[in-house]
Amino acid sequence: MNYTSFLVKIVEKPNQIFVNKIIPLTEMTVQIPQVRITNKKTIDLSIWGKLGYDITQYYQINDYVIVEGYLSIRDDLVNEDLSKSGKRVNMSVSKIYPFILR
Repeated sequence: MNYTSFLVKIVEKPNQIFVNKIIPLTEMTVQIPQVRITNKKTIDLSIWGKLGYDITQYYQINDYVIVEGYLSIRDDLVNEDLSKSGKRVNMSVSKIYPFILR
């Protein structure tokens, strides 16, 4: 099981789409805060259902939140640098808590 929790910073505006015209899916990119500025890691979040709608209403860029969910590694469709592995970390969120809101 890859169930984890992270403190993350929202770096992109949440984008909501509908799967099969009825299931809401919200996707956004977040960053794990680190002391080193040169090595910034991002995670793609996938939020299903009403929780995704709440995120688009109440959270914005530069907010800090605590997220819980399942991690997975996906192949990156666009690989700019061939020296990188071409993998992205994706998290399917089950719970989200506000930490620092701006």
